[in-house]
Amino acid sequence: MEALGRRLAGLLQAGDLLVLTGPLGAGKTTLTRGIGEGLHVRGQVASPTFVLARTHPSESGVPLVHVDAYRLGGAAELDDLDLDYDNSVVVVEWGAGLLDGVAESWLDVVIARPTGAAAAADAPDDADEPRVVTITAHGPRWAGISLR
Repeated sequence: MEALGRRLAGLLQAGDLLVLTGPLGAGKTTLTRGIGEGLHVRGQVASPTFVLARTHPSESGVPLVHVDAYRLGGAAELDDLDLDYDNSVVVVEWGAGLLDGVAESWLDVVIARPTGAAAAADAPDDADEPRVVTITAHGPRWAGISLR
């Protein structure tokens, strides 16, 4: 997941929005950590579960804003965070359905774990366990850009 994040980071620029969806332990934060590495952010990218959003300054000048919307009650609470969508790369975990109208273009990233005992929500996150990642691009920003 980190390697995929690093590859994605090579395509990202200020104003880009990614919405990550997947069960607990799917690798959303790990993917974001890889994006942070690819953007050369200072410090370690960690889950913003208890603070809701963290801004990670970058050596490139484009910060990474990492949001965990799991505990938010709706789009209004996300709007209250006053995120800098225009000048940052914004990654929102658990943001499906909360970002309508926020951006003209965005990437939906859906991460699935295989079925079975190892995929149970309470199972430890196994870095070697395969994931199925589906990236769907929306809007003019992504027209003509290959995400493969």
